[in-house]
Amino acid sequence: MAEYQSIFTRVQVRAPAHLGVPIEEGELGRVGKPIFSRIAGWFGDAQIGPIYLGFYGVLSLVCGLVAFEIIGLNMWASVDWDPVQFVRQLPWLALEPPGPEYGLSIPPMNEGGWWLIAGFFLTASLLLWFVRTYRRATELGMGTHIAWAWASAIFLFLSIGLFRPVFMGGWSESVPFGIFAHLDWTAAFSVRYGNLYYCPFHMLTIAFLYGSALLFAMHGGTILSVARYGGDREVEQITHRGTAAERAALFWRWTMGFNATMESIHRWAWWFAVLTPVTGALGILLTGTVVDNWFLWGEKHGLVPPYPDLYPGVTDPALTSGGTQ
Repeated sequence: MAEYQSIFTRVQVRAPAHLGVPIEEGELGRVGKPIFSRIAGWFGDAQIGPIYLGFYGVLSLVCGLVAFEIIGLNMWASVDWDPVQFVRQLPWLALEPPGPEYGLSIPPMNEGGWWLIAGFFLTASLLLWFVRTYRRATELGMGTHIAWAWASAIFLFLSIGLFRPVFMGGWSESVPFGIFAHLDWTAAFSVRYGNLYYCPFHMLTIAFLYGSALLFAMHGGTILSVARYGGDREVEQITHRGTAAERAALFWRWTMGFNATMESIHRWAWWFAVLTPVTGALGILLTGTVVDNWFLWGEKHGLVPPYPDLYPGVTDPALTSGGTQ
């Protein structure tokens, strides 16, 4: 029993390569000849390939490559095409959005035009991948849960880069493409609007994020702990309850007084994960459009206690920067 584990297993069960269900005529074929990898077998199925991209998958990758090239070449151009400086400064390089003077108009290429084009192709790539995921699920007779989970992440992406800038009346409100530039934008965004920690939707985002990590760790730990009894074959344990499911149920009843089923735990985890970007997007959309200062909003609604008036006659800087109490 000790030899059969789910991670770094010494025993790997292999069968002839499975090519998948037949594809209807008119569809693009699968790519690649199946191979087996022992390293891949340590973490999952040892078979790699074939891969099905289809029309929407190919188009999505092409659009993603165009966006990647535009961003990368602009970053490279910003260091005078010096490959050494490009590699050295890559975390700090960025493709910035247009300035506030352009509003929602199309600016010159080197003043934000490239950012708009890159954003268009990146958005198209993500949406096309959603279509690909949705179609593959329906073709296989599956539920579309994975596609909608992907859509929740797209909703956050579009809220930051498209919906909120349109509501605010300028592309300059959007986030730049770049590593540290993105992080700097996030920090500046929070400070500018009175600290996002006081935004209720940000609080929900963090709760769902931590909750997702906890739920996935609990579920993953449970299945790994009963893998020696066949717990990793969850479908069999659901339809024909065996010792693995029984032990897992007993463990959680003993330690928590309640246990999820092998179906409900996945539903809980799915909802927690999906609501993480959804609530984050709602907080982003409300910031600057409805609420100018989240700390003052929280103070007004009893979310945070007011600071004592230690310096009478001194005006709160937040109120002089456009915030309202």
